[in-house]
Amino acid sequence: MILSRPDQLTSIPRKIVSLVPSQTALLHHFGLANEVVGITKFCIHPESWRAGKTIIGGTKNIHIDKIIAMQPDLVIANREENVKEQVEKLAEHMPVWVTDVNDLPGALEMINDLGILTGKTDEANLLIETISDRFHQLNNTTPIPTAYLIWRNPYMTVGNDTFIHDMLSRSGFSNVFGHLSRYPELDMEALKKSGCKVLLLSSEPYPFSEKHIDEIAEQLPGVKVMLADGEMFSWYGSHLLEAPDYFKKLYIECLNT
Repeated sequence: MILSRPDQLTSIPRKIVSLVPSQTALLHHFGLANEVVGITKFCIHPESWRAGKTIIGGTKNIHIDKIIAMQPDLVIANREENVKEQVEKLAEHMPVWVTDVNDLPGALEMINDLGILTGKTDEANLLIETISDRFHQLNNTTPIPTAYLIWRNPYMTVGNDTFIHDMLSRSGFSNVFGHLSRYPELDMEALKKSGCKVLLLSSEPYPFSEKHIDEIAEQLPGVKVMLADGEMFSWYGSHLLEAPDYFKKLYIECLNT
């Protein structure tokens, strides 16, 4: 079944499958090395887990039969990152917890819920408190008009109902495409007309690299084009511990150029 409340799971799970990379990293932060038995091929943190866990496919093409055969006590999925029909199929055989994270409060709620589900409430509470404190220390008060690209051919950006948009807003970057929703496609003309002063090229899901900076910058005179660590902007688990410090440094670099 798909759980609607964390207290619906009547016992602490001993076999967990995670279908979400950022939540896999969170489970590691909770110290659940023995309990987590299955992860996706995109669960790259911690790297040591890749050799000791069963790889159950990608986030969009999980191996349902392999997961069922493992008989986990809990599967952790995400509404945006996983395919609804695949998640519902798993829920016919085992408890599934589906997260839905679109902003920082939602991320903190997710951490709290996973702490309850896995018997790690103390660890979750400490993590929530630390993340909250570090984000409260962000004081980038002069918004920089910014565009953030997640894909190439076609270019794709982020709208106002995404976690990345919330991270941009909290870190001093004003999303010039914040009037749009989800992940709209763009062309170069739209970028030219956007009024952005900074263009951030994310390292994921499309792996923008140094070679793309010159390619794009020559078409956008006066715009600072930079690479951005996609994990800092889009991973909503324990990575949030590191994000505020990264945002501070990136903001200062953009403001001073």
